[in-house]
Amino acid sequence: MSTESIGPLQFNPLDLAKEAWDFQKHLADGTRVLGEVEDVQYGATAREEVWRDGKTVLYRFVGDRPAKGPPLLIVYALVNRPYMVDLQADRSLVKGLLALGMDVYVIDWGYPDRSDRYLTLDDYINRYIDGAVDYLSARHDGPVNLLGVCQGGAFSLCYASLHPEKVRNLVTMVTPVDFQTPDNMLSSWVRELDVDVFVDALGNVPADLMNASYLMLKPFRLNLQKYVGLVDILDKPAAVEDFLRMEKWIFDSPDQAGEAFRDFIKQFYQGNAFVNGTASIGGQRVDLGFVGMPVLNIYAEQDHLVPPDASRALAGLVGSEDYTELGFKGGHIGIYVSSRAQREVPAAIHRWLSTRGGI
Repeated sequence: MSTESIGPLQFNPLDLAKEAWDFQKHLADGTRVLGEVEDVQYGATAREEVWRDGKTVLYRFVGDRPAKGPPLLIVYALVNRPYMVDLQADRSLVKGLLALGMDVYVIDWGYPDRSDRYLTLDDYINRYIDGAVDYLSARHDGPVNLLGVCQGGAFSLCYASLHPEKVRNLVTMVTPVDFQTPDNMLSSWVRELDVDVFVDALGNVPADLMNASYLMLKPFRLNLQKYVGLVDILDKPAAVEDFLRMEKWIFDSPDQAGEAFRDFIKQFYQGNAFVNGTASIGGQRVDLGFVGMPVLNIYAEQDHLVPPDASRALAGLVGSEDYTELGFKGGHIGIYVSSRAQREVPAAIHRWLSTRGGI
C-alpha cells in the first residue's frame, strides 16, 4: 500500500482577512435586523370562542369560504400550545383545511396552575373533550370528526373507545400507541422514573423541566446547531421572524397538571397500556377494539419523539375494518410546518374524509 504525503495547509492572509471582515459585517447587519424585528405573532387564522369549561376553551376557526359537512375537532397535546397547527400564513394545517371547505375547531387547554394540580386524565377526556364534543354534536346535529395530535391522539383513542357513538371518523397524527419501541429514547428515560416521588415533590410539573428534557433528546442539534445556523439568516428579516416564531412556540409551554401527568406516565410510558390492554380512564377500561369508526393514522417518517413503529402499532390494535395508514417525510414538527406538509397533509385528510361522509 503506497502512501502520499500531504504538505502543510496553505493560507492566504488576504483571503482570511476578507472572510473575517465579511463575517463581522454579516453580524453587524444581523444585529440591525434583530433590532428591527418586532415581537413575532402566531396564528394565521381568525377564531372565535364557542364553548368554555374552566381554563379549557373550544375555538372555531373562521375561514374565507363557507364550511360544509360535520365539524373537525383538533385535540392537541398538553405539553405544548395548540397554535402549532396554525403557526403562520404559509405554515398552517388549519388554513389548508379551511381552504378545502372544512369546519375546523380546536381545544385550547390553557395554562394549568396550582388549582389544577389534581386534574386527572378522566377530567381531560370525559369532561373537557366530551363537553366540547357534546357542544359540537348539538350544534351540528350528529357525531364529529376527531383529529388527535401526539398526546392528544392518545387522548382521542381513549375517547373514541369510550364514546364510539360520538365520533364519525378518527384521524391520529404522530400519535404514540406502542410506548416501548426500542428506538423510543424518551420512553427509555421515563420508564424507570419514580413518578410518585416526582409529582409528590413538585405538584404540577414545570414547563421548563419538560422543555429541557425534550431538548436533551437531541442536545447538539437543538441546543447548539440551530443557533449557529441562525447566523446564516441574520440579514433576512422574514427568515429571522420564522425562527423566532418557532422559538416562541417551543418555550411557550404550560405546566403539567400533576395527577394527569402521573397517570399518563404510569399507564402509557411505563405500563404500555394500549399494547397490553390495561388502559383505564375514570374506572372505565379502554379497549381499542371498540374503536370501530374509520381511522386514518398519519405518522412522520423521521420522528424522534414518536418513532414510526410507535404509531404504526395502531394497525394491530384498533377494531375498525376501515383503517388507513399514511407516512409523510419529515419530523415531529415538520409534519405541520414544512412546505411539503402544507401541500400534502391537508389534502390527504380532506380526501380521506370526503370518501367517508366526513365532509
